[in-house]
This record gives sequence, structure tokens and C-alpha cells, in this order.
Amino acid sequence: MQQVVDFILELDKLKGVTRKNKPLGLSRFENSAEHSWQIAMLAWSLEQYAAEPVDIRRVIGMLLVHDIGEIDTGDVIVYAVGGWEERKEAERRAVERIFGLLDEPHRSHFLGLWLEFDEEATPEAVFAHAADRAMPALLNLAQNGQSWCENGIGYEQVVNRIGPPIRRGCPALWDYLEARLAKEREKGWFTTPAQG
Repeated sequence: MQQVVDFILELDKLKGVTRKNKPLGLSRFENSAEHSWQIAMLAWSLEQYAAEPVDIRRVIGMLLVHDIGEIDTGDVIVYAVGGWEERKEAERRAVERIFGLLDEPHRSHFLGLWLEFDEEATPEAVFAHAADRAMPALLNLAQNGQSWCENGIGYEQVVNRIGPPIRRGCPALWDYLEARLAKEREKGWFTTPAQG
């Protein structure tokens, strides 16, 4: 029992990892624990729109564990350029440490879900990636482009970074987002190459 308690209390640190989006109606930034919960709910709500049939329990499991490594590494905005290989290696060391607080079979089960998400080779992982990429965009669309404006993110950056994984995992969601992004582009929420 103590191992499980230690593990869960270690996970509490994810609440202190700040992201770039703000929750609706709040002035503070969201944390990675909130993000993980919300994208798990998003995926569960969108299950019928997955590109392929999925085991939603595995999808939810992946989304709940996918950012746990940020307890040690912190969060980096998805539009950052470079350093992703080093970051993934650091996250891998972090999840091995954190999941190592548990005995088998939980240790291997959680690490397996994390690796499956990272490798994006199963229908479940592909769908999980779609939910992960979509939620920050949905928050931005609901808040006048908050984190895009604050971080100088251009329209092409958004479409090129989030479009392929969302289209691959949940085409109907990408159809919705693509139309919304094109409409909101006209409102000036994005930098242009000349400005950025």
C-alpha cells in the first residue's frame, strides 16, 4: 500500500507543471495534470469519431500517463523547435523513475502505455495523439487565441504541427478545427512571417 501512496503523491507534482494555455475564465495558466484529465475526457467523448476502432480504456490510460515525465522535465510548448529527442530521453528517464516507485505488474503496465503513446504505432496511440494536439487549440479558439498571441505563434505553425496527428487520428475533429482555424485567422490571432 505504501508504494501506491508514494506513487500517487509523486504524481501530485504534475499539478505544479505550468503550461501555456489558461483555463476558460481564469487568469492563471493550466497545469499538466488538468491537461491530462481534460484530454482523456475529450478522447472518451470523441471515441465514435476515431479513424479506426479503439480500445478507449487504453487510450484513456495513455493520456493519463503521457505527461508524467514532465514532473522532472517541465512542459515545453508544442511549437518549440529543436531539442525533441533530448527531451523525450529525459522524459523516459523520468517515467522510469516514477513508475519505478511501483511493483510489477503496474510498473511495466504504465511504462508500456507511455511507450505506446510515444511510439504512436497503434490506433489507440494515434487517436490519443489527436486528442493531445487538439485540446490546446480548442482552448485557444475559445479564448481569442490566448497562447498563440502571447507566444507569437503563426497560423502555419499551428496547422503544420497539429494538423497531421489530428487528421490521422480523428479526421472529423480536424475538419472542424481546420474550418475554425481558417475563420479565426482573419481575426489576427496569429503572427505573420513578416512579424514573427
